Amino acid sequence: MGTAAAGAAGASVDHLTATYQAHYRSLLRLAALLLDDVASCEDVVQEAFIRVHAARRRVREPEKTLAYLRQTVVNLSRSTLRRRILGLRLLPKPMPDMASAEEGAYDALERDQLKAALRGLQRRQREVLVLRYYADLTEAQVAEALGISVGSVKAYGSRGLAALRVLMESSND
Repeated sequence: MGTAAAGAAGASVDHLTATYQAHYRSLLRLAALLLDDVASCEDVVQEAFIRVHAARRRVREPEKTLAYLRQTVVNLSRSTLRRRILGLRLLPKPMPDMASAEEGAYDALERDQLKAALRGLQRRQREVLVLRYYADLTEAQVAEALGISVGSVKAYGSRGLAALRVLMESSND
């Protein structure tokens, strides 16, 4: 009759204390496999003991206390992860690294000035600079495309850059 009375009363505080002392570390390891930081693991295991303690009268078979604790640790770990994921989803999204409207307008103005300056160059200088720097061709590829020597490409490029620099500086003044 003593065992029936103990079963009806649920798990005792002494039984929970003994279970805590014997299985705390194994429950902590279980939580560590499910979560990523020690503090969260400790919180989950402590909360599991608190919940099982609060519901100890409903534990009909005290020998299943450890099973209840394990299941509670797993459920609390899931809840913790769910809250983290939800928190990450609700975080404000960082603004993309975009230029401001003023910078975009300035860039467009600078492009327009560059186009106007390119139009002011000699035809061959303009062709060499566009193919070399805009189309990203090598000197040999530019020479082949224009049907001139590599030395001519270097000469037209050098003179074209110098003239372009002068034209850009004069348009900024």
